[in-house]
Amino acid sequence: VFWDVFGKQGHPARCTISDMGPLLLSKMLSLNDTQEGVLQLIFKVADENDLLLLDFKDLQSMLKYVSENASEISQKYGLVSAASIGAIQRALVALEAQGGVNIFGEPMLNIMDFVQTDENGHGQVNILAADQLMKSPKVYSMFLLWMLSELFENLPEAGDLEKPKIVFFFDEAHLLFTDAPKALTEKIEQVVRLIRSKGVGVYFITQNPLDIPETVLGQLSNRVQHALRAFTPKDQKAVKAVAETMRANPQFKTEAVITELGVGEALVSFLDSSGVPAQVERVFIVPPGSQIGPLTEAERKQIITGSVLSGHYENQTDRESAFEKLSAQKNTDAKAAPQVEESKNSGFMGAVGDIFTSAPGPRGGRPRQSVGEAVLKSAARTIGSEVGRQVIRGLLGSLLGGSGRSRR
Repeated sequence: VFWDVFGKQGHPARCTISDMGPLLLSKMLSLNDTQEGVLQLIFKVADENDLLLLDFKDLQSMLKYVSENASEISQKYGLVSAASIGAIQRALVALEAQGGVNIFGEPMLNIMDFVQTDENGHGQVNILAADQLMKSPKVYSMFLLWMLSELFENLPEAGDLEKPKIVFFFDEAHLLFTDAPKALTEKIEQVVRLIRSKGVGVYFITQNPLDIPETVLGQLSNRVQHALRAFTPKDQKAVKAVAETMRANPQFKTEAVITELGVGEALVSFLDSSGVPAQVERVFIVPPGSQIGPLTEAERKQIITGSVLSGHYENQTDRESAFEKLSAQKNTDAKAAPQVEESKNSGFMGAVGDIFTSAPGPRGGRPRQSVGEAVLKSAARTIGSEVGRQVIRGLLGSLLGGSGRSRR
């Protein structure tokens, strides 16, 4: 079964922002403690307002919403600084540039699809296309960690199984740790250490063991070491370090044999039935019966369309979530603003009109004078004097919102 985060060489593999969670996302974005707190607050505000965080634009919309309502939100949850919001937005822009937007969305990958069996009870080989993913080390590391975390959360405790339920092989493993923040490396170490209790095996494949952090390497007890060439002083240190991590065999000198291995040869050291590392042995690797060379596009397409999962993950859905709800709310507010302004204006002009409108007299008799008419008649009697003219200008200026002084 072929998978591809970018959806080009296999079934699309996605997760949602909510399922990724603020802690893992914070480590992925290399946020400091303050910024991580703001991101957790954003998730909390979204939950309380029934705003689903499913894809990239949902998170961006929530950041904008919190920024625009920072004063009100700060009163309830504590200070939300513009600097922290800006830092998170910049981190998301960098993640988007690496293709991170492709990871998030629905339908989300059901991690149990990795452990399906066919009608004969045989398992399957799942291949995640990583040629493009490797160019985005942050995205690669994040997706790896999410997959392992999902398995850890969904699988029951298994104890000491005769064989694992599923085994992960991470090729070019050094790319997982290249420029990875310390917090992310620590999280990977934690998951690798704990996930064994769920019956999951994890293998990191790299050309040089020194590419893997010691804290992670220390959790890997089964070793298969192919040839290493000591062309430089650094290479010689690597050979010596690898030899020292394997249980010595009195039949040969491990450090010397590593540099002599040919194609198809390896040094192996596995745990025995008692969990004790066995002596290192020099062996030949039996190649699996398989196709030599890459698949053609037609062959790959045939396998993808013939999969039981074909059509399920390909049809991406975009249900109503934070982005849609906040956009609708903003449009509603924009439409309501002119109506509110018009209502205010009409209310004021109506009041002015009432002042100058005569009220009907009792029993249909002669209409009563309005307040405005009475004022104008009184003013007319004094219009001949300079004082009267000043009073008129002052009165009308007040009624119409102006200043008597400015109207002289």
